[in-house]
Amino acid sequence: MKTIRHLIYSEILRSVAFVTLGFLSLFFFFDFVDELQSISRSSGTGYGTPQALGYVALLIPSHLYELLPIAVLIGTIFVMARLAQSSEYTILRTSGLGPWRALRTLLVLGLGFVVLTFAVGDYVAPYADRAAQLLKTRYRGEVFATTGATGAWLKEKQGAMSYAVNVSALNRDGTLAAPRIFEFDARGFVASQTSAASARIEGDSWVLTNVDRQQYDTRNTSDTAHIKNSKMPEMRWPTTLTSEMVSVALLKPDRMPTIDLFEYIRHLEANGQTAQRYEIQFWRKVFYPLSCLVMVVLALPFAYLHFRQSGITSYVFGGVMIGISFFLLNNVFGYIGNLGTWLPWLTAAAPGLIYTVMSLAAFGWLVLRR
Repeated sequence: MKTIRHLIYSEILRSVAFVTLGFLSLFFFFDFVDELQSISRSSGTGYGTPQALGYVALLIPSHLYELLPIAVLIGTIFVMARLAQSSEYTILRTSGLGPWRALRTLLVLGLGFVVLTFAVGDYVAPYADRAAQLLKTRYRGEVFATTGATGAWLKEKQGAMSYAVNVSALNRDGTLAAPRIFEFDARGFVASQTSAASARIEGDSWVLTNVDRQQYDTRNTSDTAHIKNSKMPEMRWPTTLTSEMVSVALLKPDRMPTIDLFEYIRHLEANGQTAQRYEIQFWRKVFYPLSCLVMVVLALPFAYLHFRQSGITSYVFGGVMIGISFFLLNNVFGYIGNLGTWLPWLTAAAPGLIYTVMSLAAFGWLVLRR
């Protein structure tokens, strides 16, 4: 069995690596073509072809995370179909490789791909994506793309007071651009409004610069109520809002590590804010690597197809279509679940469950019954 495992594993690893390299090359080319417009618009800023190539190269881990399950499916289908076409798999079956042993062998390899997918998506891709944004902003003088025209909004409670914080963007040096802090009292009335040119996060507080603060005294009657204006070159505001929370709010949640998403969800729930979108993304990051197991199970029945003269191109093409449909279904369920307020874990797990049923049905029909 050790020789059989070595044969199957080596063939699948080479095939998956080849498919992954092909997909990444295509995405690298398309991303670089898109960056050509940025190069032409950024003449004189130092953002040229070498910087664009570096930026596109740093996007590769994010593409790798998205493509790994599809590459695993296509590569495994190719190997299984080629072994069946050359009758090698028939020899392996006569050597003792039964259906359940073959399934167990592929699942062990699938677990390796699960670990790889999780590591790339949770550790490599988020930091590479942030480095890509920093590289681009260093030469083009831009800020991080925000979640909307008004930036990102965060909420926090401190005792009887609550705060609504608006950050328009992240500057190239990591400081917060044009933060605004709205303070509300226990009755829900605005107690103060603080605007600053920028802010930097230091430990458990924000250091605001060029501060314009307005304090509203509405505790008395309308005749004695007044507004107190003050300007300060610097102000320290204690808060539990960390740079990771701001990054989650400003950047796409699918580019954030799982731990950062979990902490941000707890922060939203503690402050009475909806976390449906981020909960779905959190569970998607949990379940998405497990789709590699589904893909190897889905590819196993191709080894039991009986064909000699016909090529395997159609089967590989079918694997490509299955992989694309899984990717599309995964995204569609995310949007529908967010709109329909479905259970986040069920929304994230539904595509994998659907394809698991499909793979087990194909395995039972082609492998066990035929």
